[in-house]
Amino acid sequence: MFNFEYYAPTKIIFGKNTEDQVGEQIKNFGGSKVLIHYGSKSAVKSGLIDRVKQSLDESSISYVELGGVVPNPHLSKVYEGIELGKKFNADFILAVGGGSVIDSSKAIAYGLAEPDCDVWQFHTKQNKARKCLPIGVVLTIAAAGSEMSNSCVITNEKTGEKRGHTNNLSRPKFAIMNPELTMTLPDYQTQAGCVDIMMHTMERYFTQGGNMEMTDTIAEGLLRNVMKYALILHNDPKNYDARAEVMWAGSLSHNGLTGCGNNGMDFASHKLEHELSGMFDVTHGAGLAAIWPTWARYVYKNCLHRFVKFSINVMQVEAASTDEETALKGIAAMEDFYKKINMPTNLHELGINPTDEQINQMAESCASAAGGQIGAAQKLSKGDMITIYKNAI
Repeated sequence: MFNFEYYAPTKIIFGKNTEDQVGEQIKNFGGSKVLIHYGSKSAVKSGLIDRVKQSLDESSISYVELGGVVPNPHLSKVYEGIELGKKFNADFILAVGGGSVIDSSKAIAYGLAEPDCDVWQFHTKQNKARKCLPIGVVLTIAAAGSEMSNSCVITNEKTGEKRGHTNNLSRPKFAIMNPELTMTLPDYQTQAGCVDIMMHTMERYFTQGGNMEMTDTIAEGLLRNVMKYALILHNDPKNYDARAEVMWAGSLSHNGLTGCGNNGMDFASHKLEHELSGMFDVTHGAGLAAIWPTWARYVYKNCLHRFVKFSINVMQVEAASTDEETALKGIAAMEDFYKKINMPTNLHELGINPTDEQINQMAESCASAAGGQIGAAQKLSKGDMITIYKNAI
């Protein structure tokens, strides 16, 4: 077991109709001039934005709105939000949406707190944020866990680069989580979200040594729980309890809890997928499902003890005659689960067929952004990344 720090300051308000409390919560955290940031028109059509504005009116909080965030949120929208926030003199950012909206809000909050800095330089590691406006969240998609995390991922649509910035300054002050707000999501988006939730824990699970039994117990239970309720939602999308279970798992999966005492984090699958979605604009969770089986088969021998434990405790397969066979049975069982929820298990099923030139470009970009290597289960260089991308087709 390794030393660790656990920091999760976000206040959670969970349950039905909790979005009615948004004005009260912003006032409690000192906000008076709010930039409401959201994604598609569905937030408006559903009446959610109107309910949010009514709550702000009742708390005598002024506001401006900026919609139009897309999946794999664009840097240009971040710049637009910064300019709008400056003109309005915003002192608080309210994200109404899922991970893309929250990450875009975080980037805007960085830019408003340090108007002389370019937020993209935070994401390319040319600079480090020192300030951030306070952020609140009304969550509408269970997936990214950004409502409690310290991470922010933005896509520069001009260059095709998708890059993240990690900083505790951007952890939201509060997150309002009403599972009913996720009931209108298409099944594909729900299931892609479930994959993303699981991957946030799996990226912390497949590491070399130092794993704490308490953390493993939490991580394995979370993974089994999400798999159970993903299947239920696949057939019964209006099931409130299933929505609630998945929503809470999303927050716990990415607020650091499932990595306490571990020897670092892997996140190779995430970084490989970031290049896919940066180049091809695919749904993040689906991209993770498409790349993970190939990554797992590439690295499992180097992290065999963890894959055996995962196979037995999470995928609940029977131990085979050798550890290698057990590990491979667990990987295959995960592929079967992806198929049951209509998620891809390779790039062809994802709908893309990258050329050798594109694969080389993605591997080069991934390696360059990471300083040469990625991963903890196994260190991966550019050549390894190329092989994984090719094998995933």
